[in-house]
Amino acid sequence: MKVVRTIQDMRQLQSELNAYRDMASLVGFVPTLGFLHEGHASLLRRAREECSLVVLSIFVNPLQFGAGEDFDKYPRDPKRDLRIAEKEGVDIVFMPEVSEMYPRPIQTAISVTGMTGLLCGASRPGHFDGVATVVSKLFNIVKPDRAYFGLKDAQQVAVIQKMVEDLNMDVTIVPCPTIREPDGLALSSRNVYLSPEERQEALVIQQALKEAEQLNGEGKAGLHELRDLVIKRISASPLADIDYVEVVSYPSFYTVDQLEKLEPGQLADSQILIAAAVRFGKTRLIDNCILPLRLRT
Repeated sequence: MKVVRTIQDMRQLQSELNAYRDMASLVGFVPTLGFLHEGHASLLRRAREECSLVVLSIFVNPLQFGAGEDFDKYPRDPKRDLRIAEKEGVDIVFMPEVSEMYPRPIQTAISVTGMTGLLCGASRPGHFDGVATVVSKLFNIVKPDRAYFGLKDAQQVAVIQKMVEDLNMDVTIVPCPTIREPDGLALSSRNVYLSPEERQEALVIQQALKEAEQLNGEGKAGLHELRDLVIKRISASPLADIDYVEVVSYPSFYTVDQLEKLEPGQLADSQILIAAAVRFGKTRLIDNCILPLRLRT
């Protein structure tokens, strides 16, 4: 396993990557913030199964952290990350410093509009500009054939897919299922911030989403009712502070109000996303479920 820390060194490896492409093989890429867990490992395994060469990036990107967020305190353990990467069969790890990725103040940004105006985009202004910009940079540096992202952040996946589509980037985005703890809590690097009591209370998010999934499957609730159900269920937790709970079409991100105004045949989406962001103490957790779209007539 090679560990690369500069853009120049990563580009010098392109001859090796090109050799794989010449053999009709694929280069798979998993971009991360580091502090790897089983969710990241599952992405690496998927990439290993489908590609001949796997590249992992570990970079805590300051552009996607807003004022007062946890950039400085974001958990980091590079030695552990490298052990996990080697165990999962990663070929190249790209681990640049902030000064390497942004040697001077950046004056260029990529902004995906529309779908970034709600959910995490509304509560974290500029967040997805930072995500799109750094992912674009990483795609230009690594030049992967496929890039793997977890659906725990389904909005991020949709934003990156839209960026790739609109800018004709030569990479296939592969969405991968959310990985959970045995009790249902979505794996997140931020879970380490939770106290034991907060950790137990955080299970209410997944429990609420499961109830909504069941009702949707039975056709017993409209979209407003699904949203209200999740809010009511999470609000019953004394430690839960809801940032948002929203129901939107996926991946176009039409809101419930917008969906009600559409004529039959105007909507290509066949799914809905029920997404929640909830704080427990100082820790902000996100989770979601993607369900079949069933509009009442």
